[in-house]
Amino acid sequence: MTVPGRRWIQHWDPEDETFWKETGERVARRNLFFSVLSEHIGFSVWTLWSVLVLFMGPEYGLTPADKFLLTSVVTLVGAVVRVPYTFAVAVFGGRNWTIISAGLLLVPTVAAFAVMEPGTSFSTFLLVGLLAGIGGGNFASSMTNINAFFPLRKKGWALGLNAGGGNIGVPVIQLTALAIIGAGGGPRVLLGIYIPLILVAAVLAARFMDNLASVKNDTGAAKDAARDGHTWIMAVLYIGTFGSFIGYSFAFGQVLTTQFGRTPLQAAYLTFIGPLLGSLIRPLGGRLADRYGGARITLWNFVAMAAATAVLVAASMAKSLALFVAVFVALFVLSGLGNGSTFKMIPGIFQNKALARGLRGEEAVAYGRRLSGASMGLIGAVGALGGVAINLAFRQSFLSVGSGTGAFVAFLAYYAVCFAVTWAVYLRRRAVRTPDGPADTAEAKSRPSYAEV
Repeated sequence: MTVPGRRWIQHWDPEDETFWKETGERVARRNLFFSVLSEHIGFSVWTLWSVLVLFMGPEYGLTPADKFLLTSVVTLVGAVVRVPYTFAVAVFGGRNWTIISAGLLLVPTVAAFAVMEPGTSFSTFLLVGLLAGIGGGNFASSMTNINAFFPLRKKGWALGLNAGGGNIGVPVIQLTALAIIGAGGGPRVLLGIYIPLILVAAVLAARFMDNLASVKNDTGAAKDAARDGHTWIMAVLYIGTFGSFIGYSFAFGQVLTTQFGRTPLQAAYLTFIGPLLGSLIRPLGGRLADRYGGARITLWNFVAMAAATAVLVAASMAKSLALFVAVFVALFVLSGLGNGSTFKMIPGIFQNKALARGLRGEEAVAYGRRLSGASMGLIGAVGALGGVAINLAFRQSFLSVGSGTGAFVAFLAYYAVCFAVTWAVYLRRRAVRTPDGPADTAEAKSRPSYAEV
């Protein structure tokens, strides 16, 4: 097959251990590294406005509710664009789309540089915030691309590292903002730093990344993934993990300034800690899932998230800043751990479905890769909508009761739902399922349990 372009790989079989050791691992790791770089900057641009609102004092004329609405809009766009970004890899190639998607980050960054000053209307800020949402799409295309490069036995680690390296763009931009605020600089300094970094990421992707010819445009995969119930079940769980991570990343600084009266500089000293630790631990979540099963790690992670949220409710009511910050940081860590374990579950689920259909060998691998790659975009998009819900919940809670307590109660209830869903679908032994429904006891013994995903 002849494929146009200079960096197309015609043969790719990572499940072949000889191929993997001699050729595949080196190429896959190289693509992973530069994928992480581009996705990292994409996350920074996506969460840009969570930082910019800290610069926007009274002279900008925005209320706390306005700021929560602004960050909600940015999060919403980032969630929606994940769907087309997922399938762009198959249309353009992983390397080619990484170049394009990195270059597109210049649009919201330059636009924000142009309007970031007192006197700009709130509607203008909303419009420019919409543009920043495209940074959220880089995650979906990057994960779909890297999923194709690695064998099933390595996906938990690889996807966790890819996503964690991207997620860390959140605390990095917050730390950069902290340094700028501390030095008396303004928001345009922050934006000026990222414009050349975007160009560097695009150039490096062009120089060092590859396209896989085997990843073909397959619109049927999208339809099949959308029709599969596991796609939407995993989306519910990913709302609880990634939705929490990105929603809290946008909201943490505003909660500190609004509820606890911290100045922007005081808030910036604290806001980066949670996203940083949550990003760093995501690969560990994938590694633990590789070893013990993603469903088991995810289940107990939701228990811990619910417990942490209950303590947050108490800290919020007691107005204890020290306890509030400590537990909020712990909740970030748990969300990062859960991000890794839930995403590891996805390829395992579809691989198990392939085996349940009677597929074996490369046919089973191709089936699992096809549906898991397509479902990741849908799951990632819906999961990111959890970030929108969190910011809207905080907005309503502050409007209604003057604090974030009401929002935390709602989050606690959602984590309880996620725990129940994980147990009922993926861990309850008598509920081992096949694509056609529940398996009988004899069949179940011969088929892999979803507890192993």
